[in-house]
Amino acid sequence: MTQTLAPTPSPPASAPGPARARRPLRAVAVLACLPYLALKVAWIAGSRVGIPEGSVLLDHRVTMVLANGLTLLLDSCVIVLALMLTRPWGLRVPAWPLAFPVWVAGGLLAPIMAGFPLQLLTRALGGDTATASGPGREAFLHPWVFVIVYTGFIVQGLALGGLFVLHARDRWGRLWRGRVGELPAGVVRAPYQAVALVAAILASFPLAVRLYWACGGTAGLGAGDRTSDFRALEGMHVAFLLAAVIGTLLLAFRRARVLPVTVPLAWAWVCSGAAACWGGWVLLAALMPADDPTDRPAPLMMFAYAGQMTVGLLLASVGAHFLARRSATARRLP
Repeated sequence: MTQTLAPTPSPPASAPGPARARRPLRAVAVLACLPYLALKVAWIAGSRVGIPEGSVLLDHRVTMVLANGLTLLLDSCVIVLALMLTRPWGLRVPAWPLAFPVWVAGGLLAPIMAGFPLQLLTRALGGDTATASGPGREAFLHPWVFVIVYTGFIVQGLALGGLFVLHARDRWGRLWRGRVGELPAGVVRAPYQAVALVAAILASFPLAVRLYWACGGTAGLGAGDRTSDFRALEGMHVAFLLAAVIGTLLLAFRRARVLPVTVPLAWAWVCSGAAACWGGWVLLAALMPADDPTDRPAPLMMFAYAGQMTVGLLLASVGAHFLARRSATARRLP
């Protein structure tokens, strides 16, 4: 695909109104990263703060350092993105090098933003939780670590999402004006319509598996996964994947014509990222070495994560094509 998003005229980054909105959000995003980054640096340096004796994290020192280094880098990117979305030089960054990392960040953060409150609600209602790394094993991390880290992720997601919406509205607001029924014919070309259909068909497998788990099925699950909060999270992932498929199909075939374009586009954008990035991240974690063969995920779980990741990437390609076509049309308008 050779088209690129063309920036529309935008107000100066130093304009009083936008600056008043952006500066506090930038500060919040940066500050929300600090507790997580501090923990990662401490763990890489050898500290055991927040890690109980007997945790599986202590079994593989090299793997732990590499994993913490990767997640340290990923969360540091949130600070870079916050600066990119608020500084004048950020307006000169081409569209896709900016949009892609924001899509990845949203894909990783959105399930946490929805899932952590859902887990807390499940526990408040008396549901059982996965507090151990396996049968007879010690806790994975102390509970306070999850509270600090996930609260920080939620704040990061809200602040970064707000900054991106403001930035995207200034640069590319014309791309999602109007209603679905007003989109020109061929805004998504036939090959990409076929991709959307293939993705929808492929989505049936991870949807069926995760819905089965959400309803209490246990095939392919370890003992630590047979909990109430795990089932609640599976239901959440089903909702994200369904929203990604529906939003993309609505854009590709111009259905639900009275809907504002922003609605299916937001579903496709956020939820395809959640499907692809979270599926890929969990798949990567599942491939980490395990001393006990029983701790390794079953093939059904691996295939479900791989299928979800594949579907998310296919749906994202359709959304990218839609935006590129809309951008090309916008450049031709007087």
